[in-house]
Amino acid sequence: MKVAVIGGGVTGSSIAMYLDNLGVDVTLFEKNDLVSGPPICHLHAGGNLYREITLKEKIALLKESIDFIRLYPQAIDFRPTIVAVPVDDEGEPEDLIETLEILKNEYKKMIEKDPKNKVLGEPEDYYKLYYKKDLEKLKEKELVKEPKTLDEWMIPFAKYTNLNKIKYPVILVQEYGVNVFRLSAISKMILEKKGIVRYEEAKVSKKGDKWIVNGEEFDYLINAAGFKSGIVDDALEFKRDRLTEFKAAYVVKNKKFDFTWPEIIFHGKRGTPKGMAQFTPYANGIFQLHGMTKDITLFDDGLVSSDEESSYPKLPNHFIEKIEKGWQKEEAASRAKRAIKHMSKFIPEFKDSEVTYVPLFGAQQIPGRDAELRAVEISFEENYARCEVVKASTVTSMADSIAKDLSKRFGIKYKKQIEIPEILSLSDEAITKKACEIAKSRGYPEDMGKRNFSELKS
Repeated sequence: MKVAVIGGGVTGSSIAMYLDNLGVDVTLFEKNDLVSGPPICHLHAGGNLYREITLKEKIALLKESIDFIRLYPQAIDFRPTIVAVPVDDEGEPEDLIETLEILKNEYKKMIEKDPKNKVLGEPEDYYKLYYKKDLEKLKEKELVKEPKTLDEWMIPFAKYTNLNKIKYPVILVQEYGVNVFRLSAISKMILEKKGIVRYEEAKVSKKGDKWIVNGEEFDYLINAAGFKSGIVDDALEFKRDRLTEFKAAYVVKNKKFDFTWPEIIFHGKRGTPKGMAQFTPYANGIFQLHGMTKDITLFDDGLVSSDEESSYPKLPNHFIEKIEKGWQKEEAASRAKRAIKHMSKFIPEFKDSEVTYVPLFGAQQIPGRDAELRAVEISFEENYARCEVVKASTVTSMADSIAKDLSKRFGIKYKKQIEIPEILSLSDEAITKKACEIAKSRGYPEDMGKRNFSELKS
């Protein structure tokens, strides 16, 4: 029994490793490099960046993130996230607090069920609230190179944020960073060594009960082709509603801010000039910025949908050119400058950051018609699985669903996997070396392959 996976993003690569570990004969087809799609930087362990999603989706994101950390511990930056609500935002911090308490209790239950799920620190440290008087006290403290307490993580925020521009309390929550270059390194180190990956564009068709990929027969087909999933559906005459959204984040340098930061989120209404500002730290004064406005991360014509004729939402050509050939330097710089300005409204001294010219960017597919969807979406046809990941953390539950389907259809021995021994056996040093090489080869600072914080410290 042979399985083909189309697309070597985080989804396709993870599923290929998962199935290979179950003893399945799997081949992965990828035209470009492994794990090189839309920017992945944040593990939504509870979905506190998304005020618009349901509690059920937030609990799903918490569980999936915990599985993801157990699958890829060497790709995680173990640092918390600060969530702040600006004074001119219509939301209130209190809107999140009731949900945080539920998420904390869910996390506690997960640890009781399996102690290995304790990957976000102690349950009582899942979140902490800070009022203005707390931050005024922390402001006077010295910066700590290796923060060990929640308060120590808050010091940079207290020192550098304009504390009059936010509502209280401010929330610190155990949502961690995930490093796309390290995910790529892990995938390449395992899949290339085993000869599972073929770097070629996949042409697919059906012949009887077999799938033909580039002239070879397969019994089961997994469509993990990202924003090109619709091209595969069209080739096989499957109809599917979906959206595609082009988004970008910007890489900037700030030598003055070269110390250990948490991630920081200033909430805001998506698509407006006051859209959410997201500050993601990397090693040695490198930062990744999102600004959820139409002239920073989002684009006026960046959200497109499938239609009656095709399951493939067609992005305007200028986005396809960016994906295939890269950005014009001027546009990359002007959007990065706007991202710095957007962040400087809250962290004034950040205004002196330098831009780099290669954004992290890509097209994200969203199944159905709901642009707000953030949880898992997998669908099946006969011997065909369609994986449409919106958040990277959902890949483990998708892989598990596929393993169950293969067990039902072909009698393979099903076993739920969370850890894969081959991933866990890779050394941190080897992953760092490979990840830095990958970052550099893609035009990013090689420091982006490193981790700021490689140990879990509660």
